[in-house]
Amino acid sequence: MKTRRVLTVCLLLALLAGCRERRYFFHGGRVFGTTYSVRYEHARDLRAGIEAALARVDSSLSMFNEASLLSRLNRDEEAPLDSLFTRVFGQARRVHERTGGAFDITVAPLVEAWGFGRGEGGVPAAREVDSLLSFVGMHRLSLRDGRLVKEKKGIRLDAGAIAKGLGVDEVARFLEGEGTLNYLVEVGGEVRVKGRSERRDAWWVGVHEPAGGVDSLTGRSSRLVAVMRDGALATSGNYRNFRDREGTRFGHTINPLDGYPVQRDIVSASVYASTCMEADAYATAFMVLGLQESRRIVEADPGLEACFIFLDEAGERQTWLSDGFREMLLKE
Repeated sequence: MKTRRVLTVCLLLALLAGCRERRYFFHGGRVFGTTYSVRYEHARDLRAGIEAALARVDSSLSMFNEASLLSRLNRDEEAPLDSLFTRVFGQARRVHERTGGAFDITVAPLVEAWGFGRGEGGVPAAREVDSLLSFVGMHRLSLRDGRLVKEKKGIRLDAGAIAKGLGVDEVARFLEGEGTLNYLVEVGGEVRVKGRSERRDAWWVGVHEPAGGVDSLTGRSSRLVAVMRDGALATSGNYRNFRDREGTRFGHTINPLDGYPVQRDIVSASVYASTCMEADAYATAFMVLGLQESRRIVEADPGLEACFIFLDEAGERQTWLSDGFREMLLKE
């Protein structure tokens, strides 16, 4: 009888522990050279798992971590690929193909030559750009037996336009694996949400807008607010990262097709997709493609929605919204 009472008490305690009240937690910090923040509902603090998920992405795809898999591949070292790299490579190739090469993770030599990423360059001469283009193009890469095969040595990868999205997705995947139904994950402005916020309503996500045109390249607070219950939102804009060289201002988005900084009509591209990795890659590609081709891709793909802020022929700022994106906007 005593043993039965002890077992009953233990069972009740276990049930009570499993039914602890769920509440919203908030964690934030720095990762990938930027900031991150996570809000989620759970019965316990999941900070350790969140940080571990971000650390795995850093150790696989960071250009600034000398020990990362990406850094080793960029040094032409032989290294077995991990699942994170393989997923990024697959997504990068899909977006590359669907955008006619406007998204390309082999753009690293050009990014560095123009003074971004790990580079300290200025304005490269036309002959240098032409030379570097011979190292750019995803058709020069393949995966074989768990290894990355390059057409020639010296091809280097820059996953900066997709790795933040992967980091968001990895944290989201961890949270869902822990039974979390309501969360918002943000890394460097790229966001993925699920379920409800603390208000027991949809999540409100700001859409950042540039304050001027291609030449001003400055940002301002969001005026557009998307209301989301599920999915991811990523924004690309040259106002976020630019350089002044020899009296010329140019943004960090480099066109992998011609080797030069992008000077298109789109000054900000915000993309909604089911995963942040996909949204992140398309947002960069649309900056390269310009308004008309980007609209065509979005309108043909039911999984994509977009908000493009662009300059019309008179140099005036305009906004184009896909039908689905318009429906997500907070109604005043």
